[in-house]
Amino acid sequence: MNTGLIKLFESSIKNNWNLKALTDFNGETLQYKDVARKIEKLHILMEHAGIMPGDKVALCGRNCGNWCVTFLAAISYGAVIVPILHEFKPDNIHNIVNHSEARLLFTGDYVWENLNEEEMPHLEGVICVNDFSLLTSRSERLSFAREHLNELFGKKFPNRFTPDLISYKEEDSPEALVIINYTSGTTGFSKGVMLPCRSILSNIIFCQETIGIQPGDNIVSMLPMGHVFGLVYDFLYGISSGAHLYFLTRMPSPKIIKTTVAAIRPRIISCVPLVIEKLFKQEILPQVDNKLGKLLLKLPFISEHLKEKARQESLRLFGDNILEIIIGGAPFNAEVEAFVRNIKFPYSIAYGMTECGPIICHSTWKETAYMSCGKVAHRMEAKVLSPEPDKVPGELVCRGENLMLGYYKNPEATEAIIDSEGWLHTGDMAIISPEGDVYIKGRCKNMLLSTNGQNIYPEEIESKLNNMPYVNESLVIMSQSKLVALIYPDLNEALENGCNEQQLMEMLEKNRIELNKELPAYSQITKIVFRNEEFEKTAKKSIKRYLYQG
Repeated sequence: MNTGLIKLFESSIKNNWNLKALTDFNGETLQYKDVARKIEKLHILMEHAGIMPGDKVALCGRNCGNWCVTFLAAISYGAVIVPILHEFKPDNIHNIVNHSEARLLFTGDYVWENLNEEEMPHLEGVICVNDFSLLTSRSERLSFAREHLNELFGKKFPNRFTPDLISYKEEDSPEALVIINYTSGTTGFSKGVMLPCRSILSNIIFCQETIGIQPGDNIVSMLPMGHVFGLVYDFLYGISSGAHLYFLTRMPSPKIIKTTVAAIRPRIISCVPLVIEKLFKQEILPQVDNKLGKLLLKLPFISEHLKEKARQESLRLFGDNILEIIIGGAPFNAEVEAFVRNIKFPYSIAYGMTECGPIICHSTWKETAYMSCGKVAHRMEAKVLSPEPDKVPGELVCRGENLMLGYYKNPEATEAIIDSEGWLHTGDMAIISPEGDVYIKGRCKNMLLSTNGQNIYPEEIESKLNNMPYVNESLVIMSQSKLVALIYPDLNEALENGCNEQQLMEMLEKNRIELNKELPAYSQITKIVFRNEEFEKTAKKSIKRYLYQG
Protein backbone atom coordinates (compact mmCIF):
# COMPACT_ATOMS: atom_id res chain seq x y z
CA MET A 1 0.00 0.00 0.00
CA ASN A 2 2.30 2.72 -1.34
CA THR A 3 -0.30 5.46 -1.68
CA GLY A 4 -2.73 7.10 0.70
CA LEU A 5 -6.48 6.61 0.50
CA ILE A 6 -7.32 10.19 -0.48
CA LYS A 7 -4.52 10.35 -3.06
CA LEU A 8 -5.94 7.17 -4.61
CA PHE A 9 -9.20 8.98 -5.40
CA GLU A 10 -7.42 12.17 -6.43
CA SER A 11 -5.31 10.25 -8.94
CA SER A 12 -8.32 8.43 -10.36
CA ILE A 13 -10.27 11.66 -10.87
CA LYS A 14 -7.30 13.28 -12.64
CA ASN A 15 -6.47 10.24 -14.79
CA ASN A 16 -10.09 9.62 -15.84
CA TRP A 17 -11.10 13.29 -16.20
CA ASN A 18 -13.20 12.89 -19.36
CA LEU A 19 -14.67 9.46 -18.61
CA LYS A 20 -18.18 8.89 -17.29
CA ALA A 21 -18.24 8.29 -13.54
CA LEU A 22 -21.75 8.20 -12.08
CA THR A 23 -25.17 7.68 -13.68
CA ASP A 24 -28.58 7.67 -12.06
CA PHE A 25 -30.44 5.27 -14.35
CA ASN A 26 -32.67 7.31 -16.70
CA GLY A 27 -31.24 10.41 -15.02
CA GLU A 28 -28.11 12.56 -14.79
CA THR A 29 -24.62 11.34 -15.76
CA LEU A 30 -21.53 12.88 -14.19
CA GLN A 31 -18.09 12.64 -15.73
CA TYR A 32 -15.08 12.50 -13.41
CA LYS A 33 -14.48 16.21 -14.08
CA ASP A 34 -18.08 16.96 -13.01
CA VAL A 35 -17.50 15.00 -9.81
CA ALA A 36 -14.34 17.04 -9.20
CA ARG A 37 -16.18 20.34 -9.70
CA LYS A 38 -18.95 19.38 -7.28
CA ILE A 39 -16.40 18.21 -4.72
CA GLU A 40 -14.69 21.61 -4.83
CA LYS A 41 -18.00 23.39 -4.31
CA LEU A 42 -18.78 21.26 -1.28
CA HIS A 43 -15.26 21.95 0.05
CA ILE A 44 -16.01 25.68 -0.23
CA LEU A 45 -19.36 25.16 1.50
CA MET A 46 -17.77 23.26 4.39
CA GLU A 47 -14.88 25.69 4.73
CA HIS A 48 -17.11 28.76 4.90
CA ALA A 49 -19.45 26.96 7.31
CA GLY A 50 -16.51 26.46 9.68
CA ILE A 51 -16.30 22.66 9.33
CA MET A 52 -12.90 21.49 10.54
CA PRO A 53 -10.89 18.38 9.64
CA GLY A 54 -12.06 15.59 11.92
CA ASP A 55 -15.60 16.98 12.20
CA LYS A 56 -18.40 14.53 11.45
CA VAL A 57 -20.63 14.82 8.36
CA ALA A 58 -23.65 12.48 8.21
CA LEU A 59 -25.05 11.20 4.92
CA CYS A 60 -28.41 9.44 4.59
CA GLY A 61 -30.14 8.76 1.28
CA ARG A 62 -30.69 6.29 -1.54
CA ASN A 63 -27.81 5.45 -3.87
CA CYS A 64 -27.26 8.22 -6.41
CA GLY A 65 -24.46 10.21 -8.00
CA ASN A 66 -24.70 13.09 -5.54
CA TRP A 67 -24.47 10.63 -2.62
CA CYS A 68 -21.06 9.58 -3.96
CA VAL A 69 -19.99 13.19 -4.52
CA THR A 70 -20.89 14.06 -0.92
CA PHE A 71 -18.95 11.09 0.43
CA LEU A 72 -15.81 11.93 -1.58
CA ALA A 73 -16.08 15.63 -0.74
CA ALA A 74 -16.26 14.96 2.99
CA ILE A 75 -13.30 12.57 3.24
CA SER A 76 -11.10 14.57 0.83
CA TYR A 77 -11.79 17.67 2.95
CA GLY A 78 -10.57 15.82 6.03
CA ALA A 79 -13.97 15.33 7.65
CA VAL A 80 -15.20 11.98 8.99
CA ILE A 81 -18.14 10.67 6.97
CA VAL A 82 -21.05 8.97 8.73
CA PRO A 83 -23.07 7.03 6.10
CA ILE A 84 -26.51 6.03 7.40
CA LEU A 85 -28.77 3.42 5.82
CA HIS A 86 -31.86 5.15 4.47
CA GLU A 87 -33.93 2.11 5.57
CA PHE A 88 -33.32 2.98 9.23
CA LYS A 89 -36.29 4.23 11.23
CA PRO A 90 -36.34 7.98 12.01
CA ASP A 91 -35.54 7.48 15.70
CA ASN A 92 -32.45 5.46 14.78
CA ILE A 93 -31.32 8.14 12.30
CA HIS A 94 -31.82 10.84 14.96
CA ASN A 95 -29.80 8.75 17.42
CA ILE A 96 -26.93 8.18 14.96
CA VAL A 97 -26.71 11.85 14.01
CA ASN A 98 -26.60 12.81 17.69
CA HIS A 99 -24.31 10.01 18.83
CA SER A 100 -21.79 10.70 16.04
CA GLU A 101 -21.81 14.44 16.87
CA ALA A 102 -22.38 15.28 13.22
CA ARG A 103 -22.32 18.98 12.38
CA LEU A 104 -23.93 18.61 8.95
CA LEU A 105 -26.48 16.14 7.56
CA PHE A 106 -26.83 15.47 3.84
CA THR A 107 -30.08 13.62 3.18
CA GLY A 108 -32.55 12.67 0.47
CA ASP A 109 -35.76 14.70 0.38
CA TYR A 110 -37.93 11.62 0.98
CA VAL A 111 -35.89 10.72 4.10
CA TRP A 112 -36.13 14.29 5.38
CA GLU A 113 -39.93 14.14 5.26
CA ASN A 114 -39.90 11.69 8.17
CA LEU A 115 -37.18 13.35 10.26
CA ASN A 116 -37.58 15.94 12.99
CA GLU A 117 -34.84 18.58 13.13
CA GLU A 118 -35.75 19.32 16.75
CA GLU A 119 -34.59 15.79 17.61
CA MET A 120 -31.12 16.67 16.23
CA PRO A 121 -30.32 19.88 18.14
CA HIS A 122 -26.57 19.93 17.49
CA LEU A 123 -26.80 19.95 13.68
CA GLU A 124 -25.75 23.23 12.10
CA GLY A 125 -27.39 22.45 8.80
CA VAL A 126 -29.28 19.92 6.71
CA ILE A 127 -28.54 19.77 2.97
CA CYS A 128 -30.62 17.98 0.36
CA VAL A 129 -28.42 15.45 -1.42
CA ASN A 130 -30.67 15.61 -4.52
CA ASP A 131 -29.62 19.16 -5.49
CA PHE A 132 -27.51 20.39 -2.53
CA SER A 133 -30.13 22.92 -1.53
CA LEU A 134 -30.36 23.95 2.14
CA LEU A 135 -33.22 22.23 3.93
CA THR A 136 -32.46 23.94 7.22
CA SER A 137 -29.65 26.11 8.57
CA ARG A 138 -28.67 27.18 12.06
CA SER A 139 -25.54 28.93 10.79
CA GLU A 140 -25.37 32.30 9.07
CA ARG A 141 -22.01 31.32 7.56
CA LEU A 142 -23.53 28.17 6.04
CA SER A 143 -26.51 30.09 4.64
CA PHE A 144 -24.24 32.75 3.13
CA ALA A 145 -21.90 30.17 1.58
CA ARG A 146 -24.77 28.24 -0.01
CA GLU A 147 -26.38 31.41 -1.39
CA HIS A 148 -23.08 32.64 -2.91
CA LEU A 149 -21.57 29.25 -3.78
CA ASN A 150 -21.11 29.80 -7.53
CA GLU A 151 -19.58 33.21 -6.86
CA LEU A 152 -17.15 31.78 -4.31
CA PHE A 153 -16.21 28.98 -6.71
CA GLY A 154 -15.51 31.56 -9.43
CA LYS A 155 -13.21 33.49 -7.11
CA LYS A 156 -11.28 30.35 -6.17
CA PHE A 157 -10.93 29.23 -9.80
CA PRO A 158 -11.02 32.39 -11.94
CA ASN A 159 -9.75 30.55 -15.02
CA ARG A 160 -10.53 27.10 -16.36
CA PHE A 161 -11.04 24.35 -13.80
CA THR A 162 -8.39 21.77 -14.75
CA PRO A 163 -7.05 18.53 -13.21
CA ASP A 164 -3.78 20.13 -12.10
CA LEU A 165 -5.73 22.42 -9.73
CA ILE A 166 -6.93 19.48 -7.63
CA SER A 167 -5.04 18.80 -4.42
CA TYR A 168 -6.95 17.03 -1.66
CA LYS A 169 -5.93 16.87 1.98
CA GLU A 170 -3.96 13.72 2.71
CA GLU A 171 -4.76 11.68 5.78
CA ASP A 172 -2.47 12.31 8.76
CA SER A 173 -1.68 8.59 9.18
CA PRO A 174 -3.00 5.16 8.14
CA GLU A 175 -4.78 5.06 11.50
CA ALA A 176 -6.70 8.29 10.82
CA LEU A 177 -10.45 7.84 11.24
CA VAL A 178 -12.29 8.26 7.92
CA ILE A 179 -15.67 6.51 8.32
CA ILE A 180 -18.06 5.78 11.16
CA ASN A 181 -20.44 3.15 9.79
CA TYR A 182 -23.34 2.26 12.06
CA THR A 183 -24.28 -1.42 11.90
CA SER A 184 -27.79 -2.49 10.98
CA GLY A 185 -28.18 -4.10 14.38
CA THR A 186 -31.04 -6.46 15.14
CA THR A 187 -31.52 -5.24 18.71
CA GLY A 188 -31.45 -1.75 20.17
CA PHE A 189 -29.57 1.10 18.54
CA SER A 190 -26.67 0.54 16.16
CA LYS A 191 -22.99 0.60 17.07
CA GLY A 192 -20.66 3.02 15.26
CA VAL A 193 -17.82 1.09 13.61
CA MET A 194 -14.72 3.31 13.32
CA LEU A 195 -12.91 2.51 10.08
CA PRO A 196 -9.46 4.07 9.54
CA CYS A 197 -7.82 4.88 6.22
CA ARG A 198 -5.70 1.69 6.29
CA SER A 199 -8.84 -0.50 6.49
CA ILE A 200 -10.61 1.10 3.54
CA LEU A 201 -7.41 1.31 1.49
CA SER A 202 -6.58 -2.36 2.17
CA ASN A 203 -10.11 -3.38 1.11
CA ILE A 204 -9.93 -1.39 -2.13
CA ILE A 205 -6.49 -2.76 -2.99
CA PHE A 206 -7.76 -6.30 -2.34
CA CYS A 207 -10.55 -5.69 -4.88
CA GLN A 208 -8.00 -4.38 -7.37
CA GLU A 209 -5.84 -7.47 -6.81
CA THR A 210 -8.66 -9.98 -7.28
CA ILE A 211 -11.36 -8.55 -9.57
CA GLY A 212 -9.73 -6.63 -12.42
CA ILE A 213 -11.95 -3.69 -13.36
CA GLN A 214 -10.52 -1.33 -16.00
CA PRO A 215 -11.21 2.40 -16.58
CA GLY A 216 -14.51 2.82 -18.43
CA ASP A 217 -15.95 -0.53 -17.31
CA ASN A 218 -19.55 -0.46 -16.10
CA ILE A 219 -20.67 -1.41 -12.60
CA VAL A 220 -24.30 -1.73 -11.51
CA SER A 221 -24.78 -0.68 -7.89
CA MET A 222 -27.57 -2.66 -6.22
CA LEU A 223 -26.47 -2.75 -2.60
CA PRO A 224 -27.16 0.26 -0.37
CA MET A 225 -23.93 2.25 -0.06
CA GLY A 226 -24.87 3.09 3.51
CA HIS A 227 -23.72 -0.49 4.16
CA VAL A 228 -19.99 -1.12 3.84
CA PHE A 229 -20.33 -4.09 1.40
CA GLY A 230 -21.88 -1.92 -1.32
CA LEU A 231 -19.79 1.08 -0.28
CA VAL A 232 -16.49 -0.69 -0.93
CA TYR A 233 -17.19 -3.27 -3.65
CA ASP A 234 -19.29 -1.01 -5.86
CA PHE A 235 -18.48 2.62 -5.14
CA LEU A 236 -14.99 3.01 -3.67
CA TYR A 237 -13.40 0.23 -5.68
CA GLY A 238 -15.21 1.37 -8.81
CA ILE A 239 -14.25 5.05 -8.52
CA SER A 240 -10.64 4.24 -7.64
CA SER A 241 -10.46 2.15 -10.83
CA GLY A 242 -12.01 4.70 -13.20
CA ALA A 243 -15.21 2.68 -13.64
CA HIS A 244 -18.66 3.99 -14.57
CA LEU A 245 -21.21 3.35 -11.81
CA TYR A 246 -24.93 2.99 -12.54
CA PHE A 247 -27.50 3.40 -9.78
CA LEU A 248 -30.85 1.72 -10.42
CA THR A 249 -32.56 4.15 -7.98
CA ARG A 250 -35.09 1.41 -7.10
CA MET A 251 -35.23 -2.03 -5.49
CA PRO A 252 -33.31 -4.60 -7.59
CA SER A 253 -36.20 -7.00 -8.26
CA PRO A 254 -35.85 -9.67 -10.98
CA LYS A 255 -38.07 -7.56 -13.25
CA ILE A 256 -35.93 -4.44 -12.79
CA ILE A 257 -32.75 -6.39 -13.40
CA LYS A 258 -34.21 -8.05 -16.47
CA THR A 259 -35.27 -4.74 -18.01
CA THR A 260 -32.25 -2.57 -17.08
CA VAL A 261 -29.06 -4.50 -16.39
CA ALA A 262 -28.73 -6.09 -19.85
CA ALA A 263 -28.74 -2.60 -21.38
CA ILE A 264 -25.92 -1.45 -19.07
CA ARG A 265 -23.73 -4.52 -19.74
CA PRO A 266 -21.83 -4.37 -16.43
CA ARG A 267 -18.51 -6.06 -15.75
CA ILE A 268 -19.27 -6.77 -12.08
CA ILE A 269 -22.33 -6.80 -9.84
CA SER A 270 -22.34 -7.17 -6.05
CA CYS A 271 -25.54 -8.42 -4.48
CA VAL A 272 -27.11 -10.43 -1.67
CA PRO A 273 -27.95 -14.12 -2.33
CA LEU A 274 -31.70 -13.46 -2.41
CA VAL A 275 -31.32 -11.52 -5.69
CA ILE A 276 -29.50 -14.36 -7.46
CA GLU A 277 -31.79 -17.03 -6.03
CA LYS A 278 -34.90 -15.23 -7.27
CA LEU A 279 -33.37 -14.51 -10.67
CA PHE A 280 -32.46 -18.12 -11.32
CA LYS A 281 -35.77 -19.51 -10.06
CA GLN A 282 -37.98 -16.93 -11.80
CA GLU A 283 -36.05 -16.00 -14.93
CA ILE A 284 -33.37 -18.56 -15.82
CA LEU A 285 -34.85 -21.99 -15.06
CA PRO A 286 -38.20 -21.36 -16.84
CA GLN A 287 -36.26 -20.25 -19.94
CA VAL A 288 -34.14 -23.39 -19.90
CA ASP A 289 -36.95 -25.91 -19.41
CA ASN A 290 -40.38 -24.70 -18.38
CA LYS A 291 -41.61 -28.18 -17.46
CA LEU A 292 -38.73 -29.03 -15.15
CA GLY A 293 -38.50 -25.59 -13.55
CA LYS A 294 -37.15 -25.76 -10.00
CA LEU A 295 -36.63 -29.52 -10.35
CA LEU A 296 -33.55 -28.74 -12.47
CA LEU A 297 -31.87 -27.68 -9.25
CA LYS A 298 -32.31 -31.16 -7.80
CA LEU A 299 -31.21 -33.21 -10.80
CA PRO A 300 -27.80 -34.82 -10.17
CA PHE A 301 -27.08 -34.73 -13.89
CA ILE A 302 -28.03 -32.08 -16.40
CA SER A 303 -27.31 -32.59 -20.08
CA GLU A 304 -24.51 -30.53 -21.60
CA HIS A 305 -27.11 -28.93 -23.84
CA LEU A 306 -29.18 -27.72 -20.88
CA LYS A 307 -26.06 -26.59 -19.05
CA GLU A 308 -24.95 -24.45 -21.96
CA LYS A 309 -28.45 -23.11 -22.49
CA ALA A 310 -28.67 -22.11 -18.82
CA ARG A 311 -25.24 -20.51 -18.90
CA GLN A 312 -26.00 -18.49 -22.02
CA GLU A 313 -29.38 -17.39 -20.70
CA SER A 314 -27.75 -16.32 -17.41
CA LEU A 315 -25.04 -14.31 -19.13
CA ARG A 316 -27.57 -12.73 -21.48
CA LEU A 317 -29.70 -11.58 -18.56
CA PHE A 318 -26.69 -9.64 -17.23
CA GLY A 319 -25.70 -8.20 -20.60
CA ASP A 320 -23.17 -10.77 -21.90
CA ASN A 321 -20.26 -8.79 -20.48
CA ILE A 322 -20.11 -9.95 -16.88
CA LEU A 323 -16.73 -10.65 -15.30
CA GLU A 324 -18.06 -11.77 -11.94
CA ILE A 325 -21.15 -11.68 -9.70
CA ILE A 326 -20.03 -11.16 -6.10
CA ILE A 327 -22.49 -12.53 -3.54
CA GLY A 328 -22.35 -11.62 0.13
CA GLY A 329 -24.24 -10.47 3.20
CA ALA A 330 -26.09 -13.74 3.91
CA PRO A 331 -25.80 -17.52 3.29
CA PHE A 332 -26.24 -18.67 -0.32
CA ASN A 333 -28.78 -21.45 -0.96
CA ALA A 334 -26.73 -24.64 -1.41
CA GLU A 335 -28.80 -26.08 -4.28
CA VAL A 336 -28.88 -22.83 -6.23
CA GLU A 337 -25.12 -22.57 -5.76
CA ALA A 338 -24.67 -26.14 -6.98
CA PHE A 339 -26.67 -25.31 -10.10
CA VAL A 340 -24.84 -22.06 -10.96
CA ARG A 341 -21.55 -23.81 -10.33
CA ASN A 342 -22.55 -26.71 -12.58
CA ILE A 343 -23.26 -24.37 -15.49
CA LYS A 344 -19.97 -22.49 -14.87
CA PHE A 345 -21.68 -19.19 -14.11
CA PRO A 346 -19.06 -16.65 -12.86
CA TYR A 347 -20.04 -16.14 -9.22
CA SER A 348 -18.01 -15.80 -6.04
CA ILE A 349 -18.86 -15.55 -2.35
CA ALA A 350 -17.54 -12.69 -0.22
CA TYR A 351 -17.60 -12.95 3.55
CA GLY A 352 -16.96 -10.13 5.95
CA MET A 353 -18.22 -7.75 8.60
CA THR A 354 -18.66 -4.01 8.87
CA GLU A 355 -15.94 -4.24 11.54
CA CYS A 356 -13.46 -5.29 8.83
CA GLY A 357 -14.57 -2.75 6.28
CA PRO A 358 -15.83 -5.45 5.23
CA ILE A 359 -13.56 -8.12 3.71
CA ILE A 360 -12.44 -11.17 5.69
CA CYS A 361 -12.63 -13.88 2.98
CA HIS A 362 -13.05 -13.82 -0.79
CA SER A 363 -11.59 -15.69 -3.77
CA THR A 364 -12.22 -15.26 -7.48
CA TRP A 365 -14.98 -17.38 -8.97
CA LYS A 366 -12.54 -19.83 -10.57
CA GLU A 367 -10.90 -20.43 -7.17
CA THR A 368 -14.02 -20.56 -4.97
CA ALA A 369 -14.72 -24.01 -3.52
CA TYR A 370 -18.35 -25.16 -3.37
CA MET A 371 -20.22 -23.79 -0.31
CA SER A 372 -17.12 -21.92 0.89
CA CYS A 373 -16.57 -18.17 1.03
CA GLY A 374 -13.09 -18.50 -0.40
CA LYS A 375 -9.78 -18.06 1.34
CA VAL A 376 -8.75 -15.44 3.91
CA ALA A 377 -8.09 -12.10 2.22
CA HIS A 378 -4.63 -10.62 1.72
CA ARG A 379 -3.33 -8.69 4.74
CA MET A 380 -5.75 -10.59 7.01
CA GLU A 381 -5.33 -13.74 9.09
CA ALA A 382 -8.02 -15.96 10.56
CA LYS A 383 -8.37 -19.10 12.64
CA VAL A 384 -11.13 -21.32 14.03
CA LEU A 385 -11.34 -21.79 17.80
CA SER A 386 -11.72 -25.54 17.68
CA PRO A 387 -9.55 -28.55 18.58
CA GLU A 388 -9.98 -29.75 14.97
CA PRO A 389 -10.55 -26.59 12.90
CA ASP A 390 -10.84 -28.51 9.63
CA LYS A 391 -13.53 -30.86 10.98
CA VAL A 392 -15.21 -29.47 14.10
CA PRO A 393 -16.85 -26.03 13.78
CA GLY A 394 -15.69 -23.32 16.12
CA GLU A 395 -15.89 -19.55 16.24
CA LEU A 396 -14.00 -17.78 13.44
CA VAL A 397 -11.67 -15.01 14.64
CA CYS A 398 -9.57 -12.67 12.51
CA ARG A 399 -7.17 -9.73 12.63
CA GLY A 400 -5.16 -7.64 10.18
CA GLU A 401 -5.09 -4.45 8.14
CA ASN A 402 -8.86 -4.41 7.53
CA LEU A 403 -9.78 -4.35 11.21
CA MET A 404 -11.64 -1.39 12.70
CA LEU A 405 -10.31 0.95 15.37
CA GLY A 406 -13.25 0.02 17.59
CA TYR A 407 -16.81 1.17 18.28
CA TYR A 408 -17.29 4.92 18.56
CA LYS A 409 -17.67 6.02 22.18
CA ASN A 410 -18.27 2.39 23.22
CA PRO A 411 -15.08 0.85 24.67
CA GLU A 412 -17.09 -1.86 26.46
CA ALA A 413 -18.50 -3.20 23.18
CA THR A 414 -15.04 -2.97 21.59
CA GLU A 415 -13.47 -5.01 24.38
CA ALA A 416 -16.27 -7.57 24.07
CA ILE A 417 -15.50 -8.29 20.40
CA ILE A 418 -11.70 -7.76 20.14
CA ASP A 419 -9.63 -9.79 22.57
CA SER A 420 -6.31 -8.88 24.20
CA GLU A 421 -4.33 -10.39 21.29
CA GLY A 422 -6.19 -8.31 18.72
CA TRP A 423 -8.45 -11.09 17.39
CA LEU A 424 -11.91 -9.98 16.29
CA HIS A 425 -14.53 -12.54 17.35
CA THR A 426 -16.90 -12.75 14.38
CA GLY A 427 -19.70 -14.65 16.12
CA ASP A 428 -19.76 -17.09 13.18
CA MET A 429 -19.12 -20.82 13.44
CA ALA A 430 -16.79 -22.11 10.73
CA ILE A 431 -14.27 -24.70 9.62
CA ILE A 432 -11.16 -24.07 7.51
CA SER A 433 -10.11 -26.84 5.12
CA PRO A 434 -6.47 -27.95 4.78
CA GLU A 435 -6.48 -26.03 1.48
CA GLY A 436 -7.44 -22.82 3.32
CA ASP A 437 -11.07 -22.57 2.21
CA VAL A 438 -13.39 -21.12 4.86
CA TYR A 439 -16.85 -22.67 5.35
CA ILE A 440 -19.34 -20.71 7.47
CA LYS A 441 -21.76 -22.97 9.34
CA GLY A 442 -23.95 -20.37 11.02
CA ARG A 443 -24.06 -17.78 13.76
CA CYS A 444 -22.87 -18.84 17.22
CA LYS A 445 -25.96 -17.27 18.74
CA ASN A 446 -28.22 -18.97 16.16
CA MET A 447 -26.84 -22.43 16.89
CA LEU A 448 -29.46 -24.62 18.53
CA LEU A 449 -28.73 -27.41 20.97
CA SER A 450 -30.74 -30.64 20.76
CA THR A 451 -31.90 -32.47 23.89
CA ASN A 452 -29.06 -34.99 23.45
CA GLY A 453 -26.43 -32.23 23.12
CA GLN A 454 -26.04 -32.13 19.32
CA ASN A 455 -25.26 -28.78 17.67
CA ILE A 456 -27.88 -27.77 15.08
CA TYR A 457 -27.22 -25.01 12.53
CA PRO A 458 -30.68 -23.78 11.43
CA GLU A 459 -29.29 -21.98 8.38
CA GLU A 460 -28.29 -25.33 6.84
CA ILE A 461 -31.81 -26.73 7.26
CA GLU A 462 -33.39 -23.52 5.93
CA SER A 463 -31.20 -23.65 2.83
CA LYS A 464 -32.65 -27.06 1.95
CA LEU A 465 -36.21 -26.09 2.89
CA ASN A 466 -36.17 -22.87 0.84
CA ASN A 467 -35.57 -24.87 -2.30
CA MET A 468 -38.59 -27.13 -1.88
CA PRO A 469 -41.90 -26.59 -3.74
CA TYR A 470 -44.14 -23.77 -2.50
CA VAL A 471 -41.53 -22.38 -0.07
CA ASN A 472 -40.54 -18.75 -0.44
CA GLU A 473 -38.54 -18.35 2.76
CA SER A 474 -38.28 -20.12 6.10
CA LEU A 475 -36.94 -19.87 9.63
CA VAL A 476 -36.13 -22.84 11.87
CA ILE A 477 -36.52 -22.24 15.61
CA MET A 478 -36.49 -24.28 18.80
CA SER A 479 -39.86 -24.37 20.60
CA GLN A 480 -40.36 -26.50 23.73
CA SER A 481 -37.24 -28.52 22.84
CA LYS A 482 -38.66 -29.28 19.35
CA LEU A 483 -37.56 -27.91 15.96
CA VAL A 484 -40.28 -25.90 14.23
CA ALA A 485 -40.14 -24.43 10.72
CA LEU A 486 -41.86 -21.09 10.15
CA ILE A 487 -42.66 -20.84 6.44
CA TYR A 488 -43.72 -17.93 4.26
CA PRO A 489 -45.03 -19.82 1.20
CA ASP A 490 -44.62 -19.03 -2.48
CA LEU A 491 -48.20 -17.91 -3.06
CA ASN A 492 -47.66 -17.23 -6.77
CA GLU A 493 -46.57 -20.83 -7.33
CA ALA A 494 -49.57 -22.06 -5.34
CA LEU A 495 -52.00 -19.95 -7.39
CA GLU A 496 -50.46 -21.09 -10.67
CA ASN A 497 -51.07 -24.70 -9.63
CA GLY A 498 -54.59 -24.06 -8.36
CA CYS A 499 -53.79 -24.80 -4.70
CA ASN A 500 -56.14 -23.53 -2.01
CA GLU A 501 -54.87 -22.90 1.52
CA GLN A 502 -55.67 -26.42 2.73
CA GLN A 503 -53.89 -28.02 -0.23
CA LEU A 504 -50.94 -25.66 0.29
CA MET A 505 -50.64 -26.76 3.92
CA GLU A 506 -50.71 -30.39 2.79
CA MET A 507 -47.88 -29.71 0.34
CA LEU A 508 -45.80 -27.97 3.01
CA GLU A 509 -46.36 -30.94 5.33
CA LYS A 510 -45.20 -33.23 2.51
CA ASN A 511 -42.07 -31.07 2.24
CA ARG A 512 -41.44 -31.57 5.96
CA ILE A 513 -41.63 -35.34 5.61
CA GLU A 514 -39.33 -35.36 2.57
CA LEU A 515 -36.84 -33.02 4.22
CA ASN A 516 -36.65 -35.15 7.37
CA LYS A 517 -35.53 -38.10 5.25
CA GLU A 518 -32.36 -36.11 4.47
CA LEU A 519 -31.71 -34.97 8.05
CA PRO A 520 -30.27 -36.80 11.06
CA ALA A 521 -32.82 -37.62 13.76
CA TYR A 522 -31.68 -34.85 16.12
CA SER A 523 -32.27 -32.09 13.52
CA GLN A 524 -35.60 -33.18 12.05
CA ILE A 525 -38.52 -30.75 11.83
CA THR A 526 -41.50 -31.68 14.01
CA LYS A 527 -43.95 -29.01 12.85
CA ILE A 528 -44.66 -26.48 10.10
CA VAL A 529 -46.10 -23.06 10.98
CA PHE A 530 -47.70 -21.20 8.06
CA ARG A 531 -47.01 -17.43 7.77
CA ASN A 532 -49.13 -14.98 5.74
CA GLU A 533 -46.43 -12.31 5.38
CA GLU A 534 -42.69 -12.02 4.78
CA PHE A 535 -40.23 -12.06 7.66
CA GLU A 536 -38.91 -8.70 8.76
CA LYS A 537 -35.37 -8.22 7.46
CA THR A 538 -32.26 -6.11 7.92
CA ALA A 539 -30.84 -3.93 5.14
CA LYS A 540 -28.73 -6.94 4.05
CA LYS A 541 -32.01 -8.85 3.55
CA SER A 542 -31.25 -11.31 6.33
CA ILE A 543 -34.17 -12.21 8.59
CA LYS A 544 -34.28 -10.57 12.02
CA ARG A 545 -34.27 -13.92 13.76
CA TYR A 546 -34.65 -12.57 17.29
CA LEU A 547 -38.21 -11.44 16.47
CA TYR A 548 -39.35 -15.02 15.90
CA GLN A 549 -37.62 -17.06 18.57
CA GLY A 550 -39.88 -19.46 20.42
